[in-house]
Amino acid sequence: MSRILIAEDDAGIVSFVQKGLRAAGYSTVVAEDGQTALLMARVGEFDMIILDVGLPHMDGFTVLQRLREEGVATPIIVLTARDSVTDRVHGLEGGANDYMTKPFQFAELLARVRLRLQDQPTGGASTLQAAGMSLDLRTRQVEVDGTTVELSGREFALLEVFMRHENQILSREQILGHVWGYDFDPASNVVDVYVRALRRKIGADRVRTMRGSGYRLADPSAAS
Repeated sequence: MSRILIAEDDAGIVSFVQKGLRAAGYSTVVAEDGQTALLMARVGEFDMIILDVGLPHMDGFTVLQRLREEGVATPIIVLTARDSVTDRVHGLEGGANDYMTKPFQFAELLARVRLRLQDQPTGGASTLQAAGMSLDLRTRQVEVDGTTVELSGREFALLEVFMRHENQILSREQILGHVWGYDFDPASNVVDVYVRALRRKIGADRVRTMRGSGYRLADPSAAS
């Protein structure tokens, strides 16, 4: 049974989310302030964290930053009333796996919880290997042909998706859903921009453009 930490100080929301998650078969634990959430997330062996931003004692963005700096790779869904683009970008670039705004429908939250848990490696694996690269989910370090490469938070998330789906064609819409985790204009070229940036760091021949379909990660030594 997956264990989820709910970091939220609104008793009504806590009750609503707890009830729904437990009905869906998840175990839940609650932290009502940021300091408690940080301490529990460090030692509690949770499968996921649902994190409010406006927490007492320590805000959710600070909790998120501290956890990622310490190498805690637990999936985090930010659930907050702060809905500006700036806040969304801040949360996602800071290492959140998803970002939802209040008010919200529980069915959507549950779908996102299931998706992010599904994205996690099975059997406790913390390292992904693909196309001559190694990606450590705990330290968030990437090695390309034995050399450590520095990636931004969004580039790391993009590479992680590609490595989990090596040799599979991923559409731009699929990539948006996995990496950005919220509704985005499908006509935007944001995926293409980040793919270009990622290619400059890992090698242009690793991420291949599949015309009319999307992108595919492949070993550069393999035939096209």
